[in-house]
Amino acid sequence: MKDASSTKSIGYLSAVSIGIGGMVGGGIFAVLGLAVKLGQGGTPIAFAFAGLVALITSYSYAKLSIRYPSEGGTVEFLNQAFGSSLITGGLNVLLWLSYVVMLSLYAYALGSYGSTFFPVSMQAVSKHVLTSIIIVALTMVNIIGAKVVGKSEEWIVGFKIMILLIFIGGGLWSLKSQPFQLTTGSNPLQLVARGMIIFLAYEGFELIANTAKDVKNPSKTLPRAYYSAVIFVIALYILIAYVTVGNVSTDTIVQAQDYALAVAAEPFLGNFGFNLIAIAALLSTTSAINATLYGASRVSFIIAKDGELPEILEEKIWNRPIEGLLITSFLTLIVANVFNLSSISIMGSAGFLLIFGAVNASNVRLHQKTESHRWLSITGVIVCSIALLTLIWYTLNNSPKDILILALMLGLAFAIEAIYRKYTGRSIKKIHS
Repeated sequence: MKDASSTKSIGYLSAVSIGIGGMVGGGIFAVLGLAVKLGQGGTPIAFAFAGLVALITSYSYAKLSIRYPSEGGTVEFLNQAFGSSLITGGLNVLLWLSYVVMLSLYAYALGSYGSTFFPVSMQAVSKHVLTSIIIVALTMVNIIGAKVVGKSEEWIVGFKIMILLIFIGGGLWSLKSQPFQLTTGSNPLQLVARGMIIFLAYEGFELIANTAKDVKNPSKTLPRAYYSAVIFVIALYILIAYVTVGNVSTDTIVQAQDYALAVAAEPFLGNFGFNLIAIAALLSTTSAINATLYGASRVSFIIAKDGELPEILEEKIWNRPIEGLLITSFLTLIVANVFNLSSISIMGSAGFLLIFGAVNASNVRLHQKTESHRWLSITGVIVCSIALLTLIWYTLNNSPKDILILALMLGLAFAIEAIYRKYTGRSIKKIHS
């Protein structure tokens, strides 16, 4: 008889690749310009602050993934800790909406970088056209079940990391003759807040949780994979930010905010560097959209199966949750074409900070079952709460209209759950005991 563990296919390197691919999937290409606009000379420090929140939270994810391995990932953790409640259901719906926001960010970035290959007079229109085309095209890819992008995911991850390392190497060499000094500015609290706005660039490490049941030797592999992926990406982002603000003026980056990484490569790699980064961004965001579309449609299916979304989302066509995929894609089209980069980033970062705080709280509640150091997860709850409150404070003072957008997203998540609970008798079902 075969040992169940022998059928598991994901080892340490593959798990780390999933985490890195999820984080670097498109986030850094999309938010670098916004990060520099907000953080200026302190941008590397802002990325470090955001990374610290992700690293602390990865402890809870690692412990929960070992105890409750499930394709449901975050959904399963919340259900295990808090059971059938309005808060649990609302957070699970918020997770799905946050995936929609991430998809919008990736599609927005693809449209922005792709538009640089068009004449200036056509860039505004071409950005929206490309943004919409990629969402529709990859929705069709997921419907027919083709894994054209999925099969090459590891190669794409390797390619974009290689390009980013070339960017870092060239940028650091260029800085040898003109060392750059980091600055925190007059208000460190503002720098923390700015780091939280681009926090969604670290979101993807939690995708490891969705594959936990297929990981070999999970008790050892999962913690190492989580921590390795997050620490690697923190270092990568800090170096990218350092090279960017050291080689290019803030004004230049702000003017080309939507495709800042390509502009940042020009001083030391020339026009070739600009095009190379732009192509890497197109590949990276395409693979990220494909993977996140699949993941988001699966999340909507799992949430529906758990009793928190309409049963129609449980139905499958060709063994795939098509309804969830179509609704996810439709919402993504709206968000990506209606909202600007700052609004999308604030929505995504706030959504995931709230969810990650809840996951830390889940591990606090389940610490005996997960054999965890409770104080570490309590620290995670506190850090995520402070980060979220700081983000809200900064947004209230600098972009009040975005608070309304954020409130709309949060209100929508819990309203969907409240209304649905009132008119149906469905209840949450746990996968594990």
